[in-house]
Amino acid sequence: MQIAIVGTGYVGLVSGVCFADLGFHVTCVDKDANKITALQKGAVPIYEPGLDALIEKNVAAGRITFTTSLSEAAGAADIILIAVGTPPHKTTGKADLSYVFAAAEEIAHNVTGYKVIVTKSTVPVGTGKKIKSIISKANPKAQFDVASNPEFLREGSAISDFMNPDRIVVGVESDAAGRKLAELYKPLTDKGFPLLRTEIETSEMIKYASNSFLATKIAFINEMADICEAVGANVEMVAKGMGMDTRIGDKFLKPGPGYGGSCFPKDVLALVQLADEYGLEPGIIHNVMNENSERRERMADRVVTACGGSVKGKRVAVLGLTFKANTDDMRESPSLYVIPRLLDMGAQVATFDPEGTANAKTMLNGPIEWCDSIADATKQADATVVVTEWDAFRMMDLEALRNTMKTPIVVDLRNLFNPQEMARIGFDYHSIGRAAALGYSSKSTTDDTRLQAVAI
Repeated sequence: MQIAIVGTGYVGLVSGVCFADLGFHVTCVDKDANKITALQKGAVPIYEPGLDALIEKNVAAGRITFTTSLSEAAGAADIILIAVGTPPHKTTGKADLSYVFAAAEEIAHNVTGYKVIVTKSTVPVGTGKKIKSIISKANPKAQFDVASNPEFLREGSAISDFMNPDRIVVGVESDAAGRKLAELYKPLTDKGFPLLRTEIETSEMIKYASNSFLATKIAFINEMADICEAVGANVEMVAKGMGMDTRIGDKFLKPGPGYGGSCFPKDVLALVQLADEYGLEPGIIHNVMNENSERRERMADRVVTACGGSVKGKRVAVLGLTFKANTDDMRESPSLYVIPRLLDMGAQVATFDPEGTANAKTMLNGPIEWCDSIADATKQADATVVVTEWDAFRMMDLEALRNTMKTPIVVDLRNLFNPQEMARIGFDYHSIGRAAALGYSSKSTTDDTRLQAVAI
């Protein structure tokens, strides 16, 4: 079976190479000639652990190729997957489907024989019907079915997620399309991974409902963290106690600076807008969206408080730029909110990220010092802020950090460190949903006046 994938962004590229690794012949198509040329030469345009090696393996085996010619790829394909971007519109915030519809239009003129045309992109409910109408109008003689196959890939672990899925969701309107997609996923279903077949609208809705629920869990535990700080409780133990209840589970109960990335923000917004179109008032997810936006704005205030009420003229090291670890994706990252606010309040910001600096430079303006290491960023810093949960930060030498900083204040927005240990080393340590661990006071003149309030 031949597969064509339109779009070599995150979803298209990861899905393409994984299908190839399952044994299918895959042709990845993209209008960006520079990107295709780079891929043909072995250069991978995104950072995802293991992706470059998997592409190299399947290119060598002849199972995956890259081209700018959709006509060539679509003509030979049994299944065509649309995996182009659906970014939020700059003014309305609604999913911009222009790339999806343009792909459908071009596919229509290159359909020969029966094809299954699948939306892999995240699209609003009802998009499948619109794609069918576009293709039928452009080519009334085309023999095809439209289907929906949402992706559930987490950046940083996408290959594992594809090869070991919790579920495979396919939305179809005919048995012929259902059989084709069952054949496509047979290498995974033979291993016991479940495939859920629905109608197209339900499949499209599952994606939005899933992401919105996960976003709700994040917003909830962040709200609990604020309450824990006020009453003296430990949010990590609260989350652990909650997660031991099998009805709740422990996933996505990690407090932090709010969710970001390419999926949750736009998918929650899209679901709110969909409900609005039908005259509904989705209070829960609407509040989740608003609370998350406000939370990211508030994170810089935590730094100001830790620094005694002002960061003017102070050197603040920001460790982590991407929205999460193991990716170079900066979209909707908390750092895009924290850093500008710190700059506005007069801080001298120095940053370091293992993979995200290049992308961050295109999205952040101002007098930022872009550093090549943790040591460079934290040298003579008045405060260090951990924004992203990279292992490089989790495993850094804390004694060395204490010695290199001018004032050992750490604001940990990811709860990477043990408060007692941080206080023992001599840090003023501020985390999320836990009492501050104060091992240092800028007002102290002797060791006898150091504060030793340690979170239990």
